[in-house]
Amino acid sequence: MPKLAAFPKAYMQALCKDGSMRIAEWIELASNLDIDGLEWYAGFLEMNDPKNWPQFRRQVEDCGKVIPMLCCSPDFTHPDEIFRRNEIAKQKRWIDMTEILGGSYCRVLSGQRRPGLSIETGVGLAVDCIETCLPYAQEHGVTLILENHYKDDFWEFPEFAQKMEVFCKLLDSIHHPNFGVNYDPSNAYLAGEDPLELLKRVSKRVITMHASDRYLVTGNIEDLRREEDGVLGYAKRLRHGEIGRGLNDYDAIFTELKRVDFNGWISIEDGMDGMDQLARSVVFLRSKMMRFRPGE
Repeated sequence: MPKLAAFPKAYMQALCKDGSMRIAEWIELASNLDIDGLEWYAGFLEMNDPKNWPQFRRQVEDCGKVIPMLCCSPDFTHPDEIFRRNEIAKQKRWIDMTEILGGSYCRVLSGQRRPGLSIETGVGLAVDCIETCLPYAQEHGVTLILENHYKDDFWEFPEFAQKMEVFCKLLDSIHHPNFGVNYDPSNAYLAGEDPLELLKRVSKRVITMHASDRYLVTGNIEDLRREEDGVLGYAKRLRHGEIGRGLNDYDAIFTELKRVDFNGWISIEDGMDGMDQLARSVVFLRSKMMRFRPGE
């Protein structure tokens, strides 16, 4: 059966920017949840010192949990070759980080959708960089997971491969045993697209999933689709919400995952309104995981 992790979506500024929360505090909060692991983020301030990495692994494992996956944001579509080379070096460092934390999965992205970047050029740059990293990942027992992403919290432009056709074009260009998909249904809405259509196109290559849910603050889906073209920053019409109470059809999502015998990690991106909300999302997802167990 799939396993459940949680990501500190509500505490990104505190953990990554102003330092008002320590990693140990997040571990303690999450230790009370009915989850199997904690998804990590490479940009936590305290992760700048590699000496801390084994310590955090021990702290999580002392709570009876593990760190299965690392969230990071390489930017492989920059036009400057030296910049891309530095991003490759960063991705390899994140692979090292994943291994030392005891994880098996490390996120990879295409990069930012900068003005003037053609699809052909962007896909080519991303493929070259990811394929350069894959032998290193394999050597260290780590699988790179490509997310249908919207935009890193700290990026200026949205994800280059945000749209389904571009994402699938990039995915279809890379075939390696240590490469697959981290599926996020909510991000498809941010692309103005149907998350179930995307899932059915990529489900056989889904290795991990972000469980998130969004709800519309104003307007409707058509308003969102019109608004998203050329918008920088997160969509104003959408908000993160409790899993199961937003736009996503989780029965349909889990039906498709069961069809392909998905048995990987599901990481919750929730808790924007507090840990009680996150705990309710855990209960919701546990019930779906039991109901749609693969092989039954």
